[in-house]
Amino acid sequence: MKSILVTGGAGFIGSNFVVHLLDRRPDLRIVNYDALTYAGDLHNLDEVAGSTRHVFVKGDIQDRHLLEKIFSDHDISGVIHFAAESHVDNSIAGPEAFVRTNVLGTFTVLDVARRNWMERPFVAKPGKAENRFLHISTDEVYGSLGETGLFTEETPYAPNSPYSASKASSDLLVRSYFHTYGLNVVTTNCSNNYGPKQNHEKLIPTIIRTALAEKPIPIYGDGKNVRDWLYVLDHVNGIELAFDQGRAGQTYNIGGRNERNNNQIAEKVCQIMDQLKPRANGKSYRELITYVEDRAGHDRRYAIDATKIETELHWKAIENFDSGIQKTVVWYLTKLTA
Repeated sequence: MKSILVTGGAGFIGSNFVVHLLDRRPDLRIVNYDALTYAGDLHNLDEVAGSTRHVFVKGDIQDRHLLEKIFSDHDISGVIHFAAESHVDNSIAGPEAFVRTNVLGTFTVLDVARRNWMERPFVAKPGKAENRFLHISTDEVYGSLGETGLFTEETPYAPNSPYSASKASSDLLVRSYFHTYGLNVVTTNCSNNYGPKQNHEKLIPTIIRTALAEKPIPIYGDGKNVRDWLYVLDHVNGIELAFDQGRAGQTYNIGGRNERNNNQIAEKVCQIMDQLKPRANGKSYRELITYVEDRAGHDRRYAIDATKIETELHWKAIENFDSGIQKTVVWYLTKLTA
């Protein structure tokens, strides 16, 4: 049975991926490596708690010694690298943690994989030629779009926050290990994810929990910042395809083709909550929407052209925004009002 290492597998996207892959791939064992910082939660993995094919190890991706031991003990044949600091506001307040985790941490995991899989540049060790390193990144590395246009895999990098700069740096490190050492790498850059198990600080969970608490729903600036929204399980399917079928050294953008601004997101979530969990006073949750001072360096619009992964790997998003947001709100209402 092959073993793959999933870093950050107790976080939002990582935990959804771990549950998905264990269900679909009985031939795989997953070694789930997570530091369990504010974004990681073992309850995200309750569905696989009893699985003998799921091995959890608590650790930091900067810990080379522990990573070396994991590669040796489990004969790791693939890496799916989710682990990252990912909250833009936190990167503005404390950028050093983002450089350490996203840049130095990614370097450490990459270099451990190289040393375990490669005999020398462009020559793999016996039996390790098919081993692959898949790096999960973000569309934020591309900067901000105007009112028109889409990010493609050829869009120049122009990160505008410490978070996106640290992710851009990690992307370039991954690229360099392909061109310098011949390491079998693939990178995916995704648009804004939403769905079950997301950290409570993110936009949609924030709208839901503050609304339930009868507190002001905070929306940055004028609420007209646009994002392309991707349901997390659609993203997970794209990651699996990129890991299994993507071309070595390539980047694949994964987007939902669901552009919405923050006002539209808040309005839609409030509309669903009005139907499913009406306020005691009979008023709409919309009345709680409150505009707050804008985030420093807040990019105006992101949108992804997913043609490459759709064409090459035959990926397609299953959920549209209306179906995905309905499932998401139902999941959070069940969790927060149980």
